Amino acid sequence: MPDILDYPLLVFVLSLAVLTPAARLGARWFGNTAPTQELRDAIGVVKAATLTLLGLLIGFAFSMAVSRYDQRKNLEEEEANAIGTAYVRVDLLPAAEAARARPLLRQYLDLRIRNYVSREGEALRQIDVETAKLQAELWKVIVGPANAQPNPVMALVVASMNDVLNSQGYAQAAWWNRIPPTAWCLMALIALIANLLMGMGSKKSKTESFLLLVSPVVVSISFLLIADIDSPRGGLIRVQPQNLHALAESLRAP
Repeated sequence: MPDILDYPLLVFVLSLAVLTPAARLGARWFGNTAPTQELRDAIGVVKAATLTLLGLLIGFAFSMAVSRYDQRKNLEEEEANAIGTAYVRVDLLPAAEAARARPLLRQYLDLRIRNYVSREGEALRQIDVETAKLQAELWKVIVGPANAQPNPVMALVVASMNDVLNSQGYAQAAWWNRIPPTAWCLMALIALIANLLMGMGSKKSKTESFLLLVSPVVVSISFLLIADIDSPRGGLIRVQPQNLHALAESLRAP
């Protein structure tokens, strides 16, 4: 089932479609009553407190999204370093095993690049299957020599290959680590209440009617940006496998 948070533009449209009528509804309900000055003051205090809370929640959510994005970037760099180190250390293996390991590592590197740039679910599932198969083959290549010659040199090769396998798991875990849906629901609820109060605090004028659009648009844009940064494969702001590409180019160089 597709996740709506993987489509930031859809998040923006839905937010705007819900928050704008909420502000209009508050203005209509408040306009049909004869509020006293005390009631206006009370609504102003509640509105200010709600908008402050909404601003804090949006700020925290943005910080969470940015930290997760930075984590994915750092793990991509670590994964490229792990593969590069393993590619160098396979020279310590016997000639036959080294000759088998090098092309496998190059294929594995290409798969990791495809994993970063692919969006389709079927393609990603196929990449996961091929990745698991290559990981098993790479491990088999080094197990034999490591068991035959259990020395510090073989330990370096085993450790580097273990880092390659672990780095892929850490990167995958970071891609799954996103802002919880509960936090999104809380932000949406506070935004709905805040825009309802914005309408209640407005007067019947063209200027006030125009200003009722400001809060829904600003909040919707904030949700759009947060969803874009937080989504690993959706939107425009995504982690590019720059280090993996650079490593692939260096391995192809004569």
